[in-house]
Amino acid sequence: MTATNSSGGSGASRGAARASARELIEAIVDPGSWHGWDEPVAITTDDPDYRADLERARERTGLDESVITGEGRIEGRRVALVACEFRFLAGSIGVAAGERLVRAVERATAERLPLLAAPASGGTRMQEGTVAFLQMVKVAAAITDHKAAGLPYLVHLRHPTTGGVLASWGSLGHVTAAEPGALIGFMGPRVHEALYGEEFPPGVQNAENLMNHGLIDAVLPLSRLSGVAARVLRVLCAGDTAPAPAPAPAPAPAAGPGAAPAATAPGQPGDAGGASTEPTPDPGAPGDAPGGTPERRGGSSAGGGPSAVSGSRRGGAGGADATEPKGTAARGETTEGRGVEGRWDAEAGPSSAVHGYVAPGGRSAERGADGAATPEAAGVAGGVGAAHDQAGVAALAGASDGAGPEAVVPSAEVPSAEVSIRASRRAERPGVRDLLRVAAEDVSPLSGTGAGEHDPGLLLALARVGGTPCVVLGHNRRSARKGDTAEGPGEGQALGPAGLRTARRGMHIAAELGLPLLTVIDTAGAALSREAEEGGLAAEIARCLADMVTLPAPTLCLLLGQGAGGAALALLPADRVVAARHAWLSPLPPEGASAILHRTTERAYEVAARQGVRSADLLAQGIVDRIVEEDASDSGDGSRAGDASQVEGASGAPEASRAGDASRAPDAFLGRLGHLLGAELAALRAQDPGERLAARRVRHRRIGLGR
Repeated sequence: MTATNSSGGSGASRGAARASARELIEAIVDPGSWHGWDEPVAITTDDPDYRADLERARERTGLDESVITGEGRIEGRRVALVACEFRFLAGSIGVAAGERLVRAVERATAERLPLLAAPASGGTRMQEGTVAFLQMVKVAAAITDHKAAGLPYLVHLRHPTTGGVLASWGSLGHVTAAEPGALIGFMGPRVHEALYGEEFPPGVQNAENLMNHGLIDAVLPLSRLSGVAARVLRVLCAGDTAPAPAPAPAPAPAAGPGAAPAATAPGQPGDAGGASTEPTPDPGAPGDAPGGTPERRGGSSAGGGPSAVSGSRRGGAGGADATEPKGTAARGETTEGRGVEGRWDAEAGPSSAVHGYVAPGGRSAERGADGAATPEAAGVAGGVGAAHDQAGVAALAGASDGAGPEAVVPSAEVPSAEVSIRASRRAERPGVRDLLRVAAEDVSPLSGTGAGEHDPGLLLALARVGGTPCVVLGHNRRSARKGDTAEGPGEGQALGPAGLRTARRGMHIAAELGLPLLTVIDTAGAALSREAEEGGLAAEIARCLADMVTLPAPTLCLLLGQGAGGAALALLPADRVVAARHAWLSPLPPEGASAILHRTTERAYEVAARQGVRSADLLAQGIVDRIVEEDASDSGDGSRAGDASQVEGASGAPEASRAGDASRAPDAFLGRLGHLLGAELAALRAQDPGERLAARRVRHRRIGLGR
C-alpha cells in the first residue's frame, strides 16, 4: 500500500508542527479558563501486547486515552470541548474513549453549553473489533440529542480525520471547518490498494477540495479558530442569556488538559475495547495507523436523520486511513516503506469492554449525570422488554425463550467466523429481493431519492412483511458471478451517497406515516471512489445514524448476510435487531482489517474471529436480540445453535458441508423468517411510542458497557 495521498496540502497539518490536543485547547480557550471533565480510566485488557501499547501511549503523550474533554471560555463564553490526540494510538476511538465522549456531550447538553469538537483520528480502534465500531452509534446519538436541544455543535476537522469518526461525530456539525491541507476522507489509501490493487485518486481527500465541493464550510488555521468560533457563537447563541459563571474547577490532572492519571480509579470505564497498536506512525495514516481502523468499504459509522436533521447540509468528508508523504515524520515518529510501521497484531477482543451498570431484568440502564444508572431508564428498559416478549414473538417459529443478550449459547456450539463469512458470500444465498418475493405481499418498489438521484445499491419499498405493513430498506445484494468463490470481499452493489439519501427518504416516509421501518443489512461495503468521497458519503452515513436513533417510527433491523463497515452501520440502529445465523458485522471487510493489522489479506478470517463479528458474538454483546437458524430442518429460531458438525462437517473443514446455510433451502428459511419479522414488527407497532423511544435510547447508550 502506498502511504501517501497527494492532496496538495502543505500547512501545519502536514508536518512536525502538528498541534497536540492540549496545545489546541490552550490556543482556543481564554487563558486560565480550562477545566477538564475526564475521570481516570483503568487499563482492563487481558492482552499483554495491547496493555503494553496502552502504557507506552500513556507515557508518550501524558494522556490516559485518545480524547480530552472539558470546558473553557471563548471570549468569555462557556464552551464545552472534545479533542482527539492522534499520537495516542492514532486518535482511535475504543470503548473507553467512546464512553468519555458521550459523557462529555451529555454533560454539555445538560448544562446547555455549545460544543466544539476537534477530531483527529484514524477511526474506530481496530483491536476492539465490532464493539468499538459501534461506539460511533452512541456518540452520534448523543450529538443528535445535543442538537435537538437547540444547542450549537461546531466541528474543526484536523489532520487526519477518517473512517468512523468522520462518518459520525465529525460530520454532524452545524458549522464545520478544517485545517489547511488536512487529509479528510472516509477510507484510506492502504485499504483501497490492498483490496483493489490500485491507488486512490490523488487530490480528493483534502480540506480544500472538500470545501470546493460544499462538504465543509471553511478552511481555518488554528490561529483563527478561536475568533471564528466566537463570531459564529454570537449568532447561534443569540437567544441565550449572559454566560453563567464558571463552575469550581473539578479535580484536574496535574499535567494539564487530559493528563494521564498517576493512578487509575477502579470501576471507571476501561481502556478496553481493543486499541490499535502504538504508532511509530506516519501521523498521516489514520485508519492505517496502529490503533485507528480506517473504515474502508463502508467501515464507518454515523449520521443525520429524518426527525432531527431534516435541514442538514449535504456534506461530509470522505476518508479513512489518511497517510503522510513517504519519509515524513512528526514529533519523533518514524515511518518506513509505504505505511505506518509498527505491530498490527495486538487485537483485543470484546472481553476488554468497559464495565457498565445493570438495570433490573439484566438490561443496562442509562446513566445519569453522575454516572449512576437512573431509575427511570432502568424501569423503561425492563418494562418495554417485558412488553415486547409478552407480544408472543418468542413463541413464533419455535423460539425457545425470550429475546435478549441473556440467551447466549456456548461458543463451542456455533459456527466459526470463517464458516459464516464464507456462507454469507455464496452466490446462491438469498437477499432482500428474495425476502420480499417469499415473505411479503403488496410490494411497491420506490425509486431513488425523489430528487433526481438513484443508487442500485439500496432497495426501498412499501410492503406487508409477514402480514405487517412497513417501509423496507435493504442492501441490494448481487449474486457472485458464475465461477466465483467465497474468497475475498463478497460481490454486491456498493452503496454510495445517493443510496444513503434514498434510505433517509424511506426513514422520512416511515416517520410521517407512523409505519414500522424494516432495514435489511447485506453489504460488502460502501462505494470507494472519488465520486463517493466528493458526494458526501461519510456525512450521509452520519445522518442516517442520527435519523435511525431518533426516528419516531418503530424500527426493526434484519442482519441477513454480510455487514461490512459504515454501509452496514448506517442501517443498524433500531428498536430490535434480528440476525441470521451466518450474518456478521464488522468495522470493514475482514480482508481490509487484515491488510491494516498484518499488511496482508491472508489473515482475514483470523482477524474476524478476534474482532467478534459473528451473530453469536453480537448476541453476547447485546447488539443482536435474536438469532434465526438457517438450517431448513430446524423449525425454531431463538438463540439455539445447531450442532457445529452440521455446519462445518465432521472433519471441521468449513467448506465440507452447507447444512445450516440458508443457500441450501432459501425459500423455507425466508418463509420462517418472514413470519418472525411480521410478528416483531407488529409487536413494536403495538408498544407505547414514548416508552419504545426511551428504551431505544437506553439500548444505544449502553453499547460497549458490560452487562
